[in-house]
Amino acid sequence: MRAVIMQQAGNPDVLTIEEVAKPTCEAGEILVQVMAAGVNPIDTKLRGRGLYFPDGLPAILGCDGSGIVEAVGSDVTRFEPGDAVYYCYGGLGQKAGNYAEYIAVPECYAAMKPDYLDFIDAAAAPLVLITAWESLFDRARIGSGQKVFIHAGAGGVGHVAIQLAKLAGCEVATSVSSDEKKNLVRELGADLIINYRTENVTGALLEWTHHEGVDIAFDTVGGDAFNQLVPATKVYGDIVTILQVPDDADWKTIRLRNLRISQELMLTPMVLGMNGAAAHQGDILEQCAQLFDQKQLSVFVSDTLPLEQAAEAHRRIEAGGMSGKLVLEVQQMEEDENEQSA
Repeated sequence: MRAVIMQQAGNPDVLTIEEVAKPTCEAGEILVQVMAAGVNPIDTKLRGRGLYFPDGLPAILGCDGSGIVEAVGSDVTRFEPGDAVYYCYGGLGQKAGNYAEYIAVPECYAAMKPDYLDFIDAAAAPLVLITAWESLFDRARIGSGQKVFIHAGAGGVGHVAIQLAKLAGCEVATSVSSDEKKNLVRELGADLIINYRTENVTGALLEWTHHEGVDIAFDTVGGDAFNQLVPATKVYGDIVTILQVPDDADWKTIRLRNLRISQELMLTPMVLGMNGAAAHQGDILEQCAQLFDQKQLSVFVSDTLPLEQAAEAHRRIEAGGMSGKLVLEVQQMEEDENEQSA
């Protein structure tokens, strides 16, 4: 099968297309013919800095994807050959990822692909869906009527988080860097849009909340962006970050305001081999599939590239300023398969 191989850590040029052996399907796994693979910032970090599992080289990157079940292992009960699925699994060095024509995925990580999404859009969804869902519902325990701030609302995680917060019955503020991104997040339902290049995020949030602060602040940027949220979050409120808490975080103010600081890394079940937590993520994908099919949720794909251009996809992500997601088309699809269902 064709696959994009990473022989060593380094710049995007370390990614090369090669022919490798097709994986086999073990007990509890489904063998998926990968139709499309999402490209995420974590992929670029693993390529540049090294894998979670150093012995995993040479490696196939790519955490999320979509495709068609070709075979099922013993003990598999939820899928059969021919099923269209989407999932977030692989690509960390412990198992081959989705920059390839086939992947073996443990059943618990997968869900049936939403009918409303084609394979391209479905491949873009799992990692950002799970990250946003766990951050808002599991970490921050979001509730109707709350005021929620989401950093970088036009980004992969951010644009999904806006929609989930609105579905939860919340008022949503978000930050963007351009008028184009402003238009995108407005369409997604954002109530307050802050241009972080020209406006003070902390000040805008305090004015919006009558100087009380937001109930939940979701940080997808890190560093100074995290620190801006400490005085802008309500006493006894929540800050959830998907980045490392900065070394210069103001822990004295955090303590005084009784802020709950939560970290979110949706890769934990894969890294630690936690099948129970993986099954929860599979449940999240099932619930989101219903929302997609009810047209209450959408995913924005900024561009699609062929598998052979994985290195170019990494360059674009590392250049910054991305809206939505990039996707690799692994199998050539007919034009009507790339059109979203009516």
